[in-house]
Amino acid sequence: MTSIVIPAHNEGRVIGRLLDALLADASASGPDIVVVCNGCTDDTARVAGERGDRVRVVEIPTPSKHRALRVGDEHARGFPRLYVDADVVVGAADVGALVGALDRSPELLAAAPGRDIPLGGCAWPVRAYYRVWQRLPAVREGLFGRGVIAVTEAGHARIAALPPLMADDLAASLAFGPGERRVVEEARVVVRPPRTWSDLIRRRVRAATSSAEFERFQAVRQAEAPEAAPEQGSEPVSEPVSEQTARTGTADLRALLWARPALLPGVAVFVVAALAARRGSRKAIRDRDFSTWLRDESSRQD
Repeated sequence: MTSIVIPAHNEGRVIGRLLDALLADASASGPDIVVVCNGCTDDTARVAGERGDRVRVVEIPTPSKHRALRVGDEHARGFPRLYVDADVVVGAADVGALVGALDRSPELLAAAPGRDIPLGGCAWPVRAYYRVWQRLPAVREGLFGRGVIAVTEAGHARIAALPPLMADDLAASLAFGPGERRVVEEARVVVRPPRTWSDLIRRRVRAATSSAEFERFQAVRQAEAPEAAPEQGSEPVSEPVSEQTARTGTADLRALLWARPALLPGVAVFVVAALAARRGSRKAIRDRDFSTWLRDESSRQD
């Protein structure tokens, strides 16, 4: 049985649209859906519970996505397993496409859908930013920034070994090598962007801070890794692929401009946003504050 785990912290305004999409055109026998309301002070649990017996609601007092995911694992019934953010929209057919891709390709451990980012109603700098961001190689190929990741049982073992990290989707994506993960474009997820420049910068500050935490984690793992090669005949160990990165470099932006010169204004906006995010994240990185979640509310508006 396919299981879907949805961690939700005060998502009463948006979780209904996700659950309605997951339940539409799906058979009564599945998938198994678990919503873990973590530290909610709104009506998230009530809204999810109103969707009927197909949705199981678990409430925990701690506002922690990592803890919610682990509690969801304790209640989920099967594999492949999907982890879905409450503020995105993915449908039953898209879930089926992800599960089908994993079932057809034994080498695949993880998959994610193609992303649709509706930019109507967003300020022009936000639109310019995302026109560049969506074309970056790491963004196109990585499983992060989609709000949905599907894993096999072996893939689950890989990500379950990760520590609590703010950049949980980035860490999950980079835990798999290129041959072990795939973006399944026939499956789609709607990811609503921030509508204002200030909310975009809040998101980018959070991303810069979480990326710094993840890079520290990578550095520690590399320093602690044994130098000796595994003994002949020993079983391979499933560990995160720590040498990978999702950083965007100047070479990526130059290549993008060479291919699409009309994107010059967008690249300028992208660079300004990146510099602003770097400045905004300095204090958190210096203080090692990797728990303060800068939430964007504008993307949760109807």
